[in-house]
Amino acid sequence: MGLFKKKETEKGTYPRSFAKRLTWRIMLTMFLVMGVISLIIYGIAWAVTYSQTFLLSNRILANKCMKVEQTLSEVYVASVNTVPDIENTLNRPDRMARIMKRIVELNPNIRSCGISFVDNYYPEKGHWFCPYAMRRPNDSIIVMKTIGGTNENYLNAEWFTEALKSDKGFWSKPFLDSSDQKTPLVAYLLPIRDERDSTVAILGVDVSLDQLAKDNLIDITPASDSTQQWDPSYEIYYFITDPDGTFLMHPDSKRIGRENYFTYADATPDTLDNYLGHEMMQHEMGHFQGSHTNELSIEGQEVMVSYQRLNYTPWTLALVIPRFYINLVGYCLGGLLLFFILIGLIVVFFTGRRHIRKVAKPLKQLAASADEVAKGNFDAPLPEMKQRDEIHQLRDSFENMQQSLTRYVQQLREATAQKAAIESELKVAHDIQMSMLPKTFPPYPERTDLDIFGSLTPAKGVGGDLFDFYIRDERLFFCIGDVSGKGVPASLFMAVTRSLFRNVSAHESEPHLIVKALNVAQSEGNDTSMFVTLFVGVLDLATGRLDYCNAGHDAPLLIGNDDVTILPCESNVVIGIIPDFEFSKQQVMLQPQTTIFLFTDGLNEAENSRHDQFGDQRIMGIAQSLDVTGDHRPTTVVGKMSEAVHSFVGDAEQSDDLTMLAIQYIK
Repeated sequence: MGLFKKKETEKGTYPRSFAKRLTWRIMLTMFLVMGVISLIIYGIAWAVTYSQTFLLSNRILANKCMKVEQTLSEVYVASVNTVPDIENTLNRPDRMARIMKRIVELNPNIRSCGISFVDNYYPEKGHWFCPYAMRRPNDSIIVMKTIGGTNENYLNAEWFTEALKSDKGFWSKPFLDSSDQKTPLVAYLLPIRDERDSTVAILGVDVSLDQLAKDNLIDITPASDSTQQWDPSYEIYYFITDPDGTFLMHPDSKRIGRENYFTYADATPDTLDNYLGHEMMQHEMGHFQGSHTNELSIEGQEVMVSYQRLNYTPWTLALVIPRFYINLVGYCLGGLLLFFILIGLIVVFFTGRRHIRKVAKPLKQLAASADEVAKGNFDAPLPEMKQRDEIHQLRDSFENMQQSLTRYVQQLREATAQKAAIESELKVAHDIQMSMLPKTFPPYPERTDLDIFGSLTPAKGVGGDLFDFYIRDERLFFCIGDVSGKGVPASLFMAVTRSLFRNVSAHESEPHLIVKALNVAQSEGNDTSMFVTLFVGVLDLATGRLDYCNAGHDAPLLIGNDDVTILPCESNVVIGIIPDFEFSKQQVMLQPQTTIFLFTDGLNEAENSRHDQFGDQRIMGIAQSLDVTGDHRPTTVVGKMSEAVHSFVGDAEQSDDLTMLAIQYIK
């Protein structure tokens, strides 16, 4: 029957099966290709999910460590600062109680403190003398008493003898409060020395482990509540252990100071949890998840654990994340991917079949007439056709082509005039683009604490670089960016970015949140895959504190105070590619007279006729020479950089947009 199954009609012969065959073959090919691509994407997504989970857990853990370390640091500082006061008043034993009370009054993180003197140091006080101050938990009233005697013989206590041998302060092992035998405590112990540098007493500052847990964790199960049982199922939680594995902080407060990590690890048949415990005791930081064949399990839950050593202590803080949450992301991603693949195949099937039926028709009836046109006879007559189908449409297309060729010469004549009009429009676009950027310098002549100067030179009529700044609430908001590509598309992307910066920063003061909002907005509907590198800074004009976030841009220079340094910038992705990326914020304190010099890659990547680049070393050299002369005003910095790069480039064509912005914090 041949390639086509034919059916005779009144208007002629039409193929019936070619469109269907072509549709199914395309669908089969697409199904195989999309299946392979989906597997690859699914695998990459799993890897990215795990890596992002590691990064996120490390950031969360670092924030939690900072909070706990702040509490411990306050205890440490209060203890160390009190030692000179005690040592200077050793000849006045009656003042010791007031000093202990003052420590507890001024430091809400300190539950109690006492100073234990060696045997018979004050003969009139007897063998034991330990003034002690304690904050009552219910009413916060500070209770004073003196510890010592046959029933409270601290002289033979292990902690006391160990502290006497130490030449510096250290954290004790967990112990229970002697008054109620319920409250777990840990003490920072410091030796007190007399004028002969002999240790005569031990200062002990106590911290309640229950309170430390309540201040730093959520949903703590009280130790006194026997009706509640802490359930680790599907729960993300933290715990702190000392070098022996004893819990110092845990969501189940019944374990704090009383139970040991290895007690639970030894109770399980696998050894990965034991190995994790030894790793936490021996290393500063890390994360652990087991392997595909042997998963890490803690208390019956497969988990991923990140841990970090706390400053000022030998303790380790661990973050436990059930693998359920990680797997849930993968399952949702896989299901969503499969759903969109099926929807896409269905849409392609029906739309493809419809269009193939319209365009896949026999072309024999037009072959003879098409040959004449193919030979260059554009005025050759085309055959008349009665069929009102795709063949007739193709015939009309050939006729339109003939007419188009006739108009081609006329269009060439009009091209020159159109080119001139386009150049004029580009000039208007350039003027509009420049009007969006700051152009009045100095921008704030009434201020004596700030000086700013910037310039932008596009490589074409319009460009993709941008910079902007303004003052709100005595803070300078500024940015500099470089859009991928050049010309009109880049200029449109630049205009949107600059407008978004103004709109977002008018309501948001954190630079990383400003960048995040810009990234979400620019990523939506970014079919051209354009992106922009961006540096956003917020300078507090009262204090000199600079908060900033860098999204793939060149790091700025800090010029002043007899030094030129590169501002440390963490690596973040550019704006417009990954909509859900979490950008990081950084902070630095600027000294007065410091100049921030920001630039785009049109400066360091400027090329001369030999294709040599201007380079970062030349930029650094010019900045250092300005710092030596002491004249690093913004106008001077930008002017010297412009002179140097134009001298270097010479007659070579400018290859990229050149933008520079200098901000001097004068105060």
